[in-house]
Amino acid sequence: MDHYIFLAIGLAVIVIGAMLLTDGAVALAERLGMPEFIVGLTVVAVGTSMPELSVSVMSAVKGNSDMAIGNVVGSNIFNIYVILGLCAMLSPIVFSQTNIRRDIPLCIFASLMLGMFTLGGEVHPDWDNRITRLEGAIMLATYISMIWVALRAEKRRRAESDYLAVTTDKPMPVWRLSAYIVVGLAALIFGGDMCVDNASQIARRLGVSESVIAITLVAGGTSLPELASSIAAVLKRRPSLALGNVLGSNIANILLILGTSSVITPLDLKGVALSDVWLSILGSFLLLASAVWIGRNRLTRVEGGVFVAIYVAYIATLLS
Repeated sequence: MDHYIFLAIGLAVIVIGAMLLTDGAVALAERLGMPEFIVGLTVVAVGTSMPELSVSVMSAVKGNSDMAIGNVVGSNIFNIYVILGLCAMLSPIVFSQTNIRRDIPLCIFASLMLGMFTLGGEVHPDWDNRITRLEGAIMLATYISMIWVALRAEKRRRAESDYLAVTTDKPMPVWRLSAYIVVGLAALIFGGDMCVDNASQIARRLGVSESVIAITLVAGGTSLPELASSIAAVLKRRPSLALGNVLGSNIANILLILGTSSVITPLDLKGVALSDVWLSILGSFLLLASAVWIGRNRLTRVEGGVFVAIYVAYIATLLS
């Protein structure tokens, strides 16, 4: 039981660290005169994925591929089937044309890239089921390119509408934002190390693979920021924000987090089953189907219930 307690403490430390680091980074960006939309597209978007980044990078440093890949795959599955499912059950999520034409296709593209790099051995005998350093670098380059294109498009839109950002908020003192950044980074490293070590111990005690623990306990814990922010968006009658949060997080999880982790150490697909990766990929296609054919530009309450039911059935199968 002690390892479960320490795992929970580690996850809590990670979430707190991510919040502090994000707040400090946003305050620093504002002091440097960065436009609000650039802060949102970079600092805030990456901030909600910091727990996954912490666990996966620490796992890569320790040579634990199962934990690194399982955490990302499990988090992406949790984000789509549980977070979007619950949000849609609370309030139907309307898909915008930007979601349909850009955001969901980008999420599908990132998911297919994950499948291509991890499931290659199932397609061609000369390929392997691992993410190499070169493939990780390609993932990182793709993510940076996506951010660059999004920034240029947003700048163009702001310029055409003569947008002028005005803020009356008092800037955060330098000492405080510095403390937030330093303490946040320290908490992410400490919490990530605690999570990896205790999750590995739990897996050994239960006699299951570390990937199963990563996909279930660790992935659910590291997805808490996305869950909290998405539910809050729905309660504020802005469910579309929940969709953007999940899509952005899933893209960052694959391209940024797995890209960074595999550059540190090549990641082998060992304990993570092919069905886990396929379910993650399927989630993106189900969103597209809901947007275009099934729900007609919306994720309905019934579809949200189906998403949650799929996740429950998946976990039951995984633990049986």
